[in-house]
Amino acid sequence: MSALYAWLRRHPRLVDGVLAALLALGGIGTAFGLHRYVLIPFTLALTVPVVFRRTHPVGAFATVIVAGALQVAFFVRPGPPDLAVVVLLYTVAAYTDRSVSLTALVICLLGSAAAVAELRLPHRLHPTLSEWLLTGTIMFAGPCLIAWVLGDSMRYRRAYYANLEERAARLERDRDAQARIAAAAERARIARELHDVVAHNVSVMVVQADGATYALGTDPGRAMEALAAISATGRQALTEMRVLLGVLRRNGEAEPADPDPAAAAAARIARTSGAAGQVPDSAGTASLAELAPMPGLGQLDDLLDQTRAAGLPVSCTVQGEARPLPDGTALAAYRIIQESLTNTRKHGGPWARASILLRYAPDAVHIVVTDTGRGGAAASDGAGHGLTGMRERAALYGGSIRAGPRPDGGFEVTAVLPAAPARSGAARAGHTA
Repeated sequence: MSALYAWLRRHPRLVDGVLAALLALGGIGTAFGLHRYVLIPFTLALTVPVVFRRTHPVGAFATVIVAGALQVAFFVRPGPPDLAVVVLLYTVAAYTDRSVSLTALVICLLGSAAAVAELRLPHRLHPTLSEWLLTGTIMFAGPCLIAWVLGDSMRYRRAYYANLEERAARLERDRDAQARIAAAAERARIARELHDVVAHNVSVMVVQADGATYALGTDPGRAMEALAAISATGRQALTEMRVLLGVLRRNGEAEPADPDPAAAAAARIARTSGAAGQVPDSAGTASLAELAPMPGLGQLDDLLDQTRAAGLPVSCTVQGEARPLPDGTALAAYRIIQESLTNTRKHGGPWARASILLRYAPDAVHIVVTDTGRGGAAASDGAGHGLTGMRERAALYGGSIRAGPRPDGGFEVTAVLPAAPARSGAARAGHTA
């Protein structure tokens, strides 16, 4: 049954043609004698427009109104074809504006009054006013009013469903746009994290490899130390990348989203860090990503030792009361310091020195990284990914970054990251590393 209904919906002209044929046969079949030949033109004028009622509702309605008016004028008795007026009034109400359909309704009511005025009730030469009104209401005005109400309701429902479809399409477009924005933001976060992990560790490995090359012939012990540092740095980079890739693989889990995918792994790693004593096998296939802590200010000393081993003298001063920071904020602070030192090592020159000031304020942590290098050369890291990544990290947590050459030479990076109120921690004012 549903298939038949769908087929009929695809062929509306056929349905209207059958309806018009039934009305025409009803009119011609009830006529007799010579009256049949007089009725044929009016029947065709009333029924043929029904075939075109969906594509030309106003034109079809106007045609049948003219035919009905001529029928009243020539005293032709109404018959089944006159139901075309009701059908087309419904069509006008369903497919056109309400102002047009109201005009059509008024025309039909006036035509009904004219038809009633010409009507003679059986066996009554002078019908009373009440009989006229009753006859007009039942035979003419009533069907017109019912047809208009049904058509207007259909128009309202069609507009309502069209509005729902438009809203659904708009929501779908918004959803696709949000998905594209989210995918772009995710790609930016992944690129930022990979840049910070790879750029720092690879630059350290390059420096150590150059040192090992120079010392290989004259100081084999120094060369072996450089090679060991390269191995340790590479393992650290692999560990951090496993952390990041582990977070990406678990991205489909039902867990709250975090603005930084690497920071989102902190809670997971904390749950598995009890097995920190596990030793990776010789192939390096142990799940180091589940054992290593997330980089944060707690690993700042290791970062400084690695930087000094790579040949960059660096000092660190901590002011204020040190306290635990949220995982994402701690990671952002660590990456900002790491990227600043990487830029100094890459662009500052062989005689550059770096200093870090880490100051804990009641509502924020302030980071100042300065160097005595060539200054402006560090303002751009290739395509600018380093400084861009630092600014994006700070912005994720409501912070800010200022970076640029110093007036007296060198380069300076200043970051302010909002922090949660202090919960614990020992006073380390004036501590210098």
